[in-house]
Amino acid sequence: MVLIIRDRMKYDVGFIGAGNMGGALAKAISKTGRTIAISDKDTKKAENLANDLSCNCTDNEDIATNAEYIFLGVKPQILPFVLKEIAPVLDKRTTPPILVTMAAGKSISFIEDEIGKPYPIIRIMPNTPVSIGEGMILYCKNSLVDDCDDFLNLLKFAGTLDKIRENLIDAASCISGCGPAWIYMFIESLADGGVKCGLPRDKAISYAAKTLSGAAELVISTGEHPDKLKDDVCSPGGTTIAGVHSLEKNAFRGAVAEAVEAAYKKTKEL
Repeated sequence: MVLIIRDRMKYDVGFIGAGNMGGALAKAISKTGRTIAISDKDTKKAENLANDLSCNCTDNEDIATNAEYIFLGVKPQILPFVLKEIAPVLDKRTTPPILVTMAAGKSISFIEDEIGKPYPIIRIMPNTPVSIGEGMILYCKNSLVDDCDDFLNLLKFAGTLDKIRENLIDAASCISGCGPAWIYMFIESLADGGVKCGLPRDKAISYAAKTLSGAAELVISTGEHPDKLKDDVCSPGGTTIAGVHSLEKNAFRGAVAEAVEAAYKKTKEL
């Protein structure tokens, strides 16, 4: 392993792409006091985010030239074009940047092949709760990234980071990355049931969301298997087991598992 002595760059972090995920990560990183630059094909969006974070709005070439970490926050189908655009700029640098990719279905080897030259690369799969510091961020790296401590510190206000083998990251992201959408559907469905039973909509949503949050925290803090915790709520002949039976009749577990599998297949298509 060759130790790379990094020069002080104009920007600590540059974001190419200022969409929902890139913007949320930029907000989390801004809390560390690092210098940030943002670019996006939608200039107005980049300007608004830069104003909110009191950071620089610039272009891809400036970021490729002057950022130590370059976050590639573009959609998977756009990524090859961005890599081709910045490759000649990166080639002129004396110190290589650390590229951070978050494109679904695009491997580290894909980035390496498209850019045509080895660079330190970290692949992450975050989820939308990073916007409130409660994200689940999966990550893996190539061999040119010697130490992830600075990177982990960079994202400390985004949520929980977990290192995972790259061959598992697509499957894992179908839970952590896609899962919030299905959880919001579940919260809405619980609330709909409450409204049907006479609850005001705002209270039903609040009760459903807080119940889900508390139940999730109980799984994490106790380490108990979810099935055991479910049984703890189900009194013999009681209301909860009646609801469990209804969910089972309607293939609740199977539908959720199939959603994860469908997302995984789509990720592989990308």
